Parts: sequence; C-alpha cells; structure tokens
Amino acid sequence: MQRTRFGDMACSIARTLDVIGEPWSPLILRDVYVGLTRFDQLQQDLGISRKVLAERLKWLVESGVLARRQYSERPPRFEYTLTDKGTELCDLLLVMVRWGDRWLAGEAGPPVLYRHHACGEIAHVEPSCSACGEPMRATDVDVLPGPGHAG
Repeated sequence: MQRTRFGDMACSIARTLDVIGEPWSPLILRDVYVGLTRFDQLQQDLGISRKVLAERLKWLVESGVLARRQYSERPPRFEYTLTDKGTELCDLLLVMVRWGDRWLAGEAGPPVLYRHHACGEIAHVEPSCSACGEPMRATDVDVLPGPGHAG
C-alpha cells in the first residue's frame, strides 16, 4: 500500500502530519526529548519492532527533525538528537499532552508533570497570540487565506 503524501498539500496541518502523522513518530520524539537517544533504548521503551523503528528514525532524520550521530566506531553505533526543527515539534507535543491530561488522564491524573524552568512551577502549555500575548484558542480566530494559499 502506498502512503499518501500529505507534504504536497497546501495545508500546514497536512504537511506536519506528513512528518509525524503516524503514531510512532511522536512517541519517538517524546523519548528522544526525555533523553532516550539510542536505538536499543528507544526499541525497549516503545516495544516497537526493530524494522519499524529503523524506518521511522530514517524518516525523521530525512525530514530534518532528528540528527543521527555516531558514538561508537566498533561496532558502529548511533544516537539520535533533536534538531531545532525537532525541538519545536516537541512544543506541539506539549500541547497534545495538555489535551490528553485534560480529557484522557482519568482519575489517576496525568502520568507526567512538567516543571517550567523560568518560574520553577509545575505547569502546562497555554497557547497565546504571538502579537498580543493573550490566550489563543480555536474559537478566538478567523481562518483567512495566506500567501501560500492554493487558490
């Protein structure tokens, strides 16, 4: 079965899904973000097949989200680190965490807490307007054609 190429669509959501739209990719990014950078660590934590993990890592490197760095010559071994592009995708994951914690955590509560470096408090991400700083939700915006609109 051929994979649909969402990256060719004139839509930023579709283009983002082209990079991380299958379920393993965000989980791989999450693991690299928290410090699991080696293939065997990722494979063990995720319980993913080696073949699928290798394919996903290759795609994330090709997409510029992860960088592959050799840490051993004999035998050759590599680790994966977030690029700037990948680190910014982790911001998106924090928004997903907020939604999951609110709607899916259940009575047990969130499985992970996040401490903000600037204030030292346990917090969650709140999207805000880049122009005025006010909270920004889907109900607060109008969607208008942009310069890259496909017409």
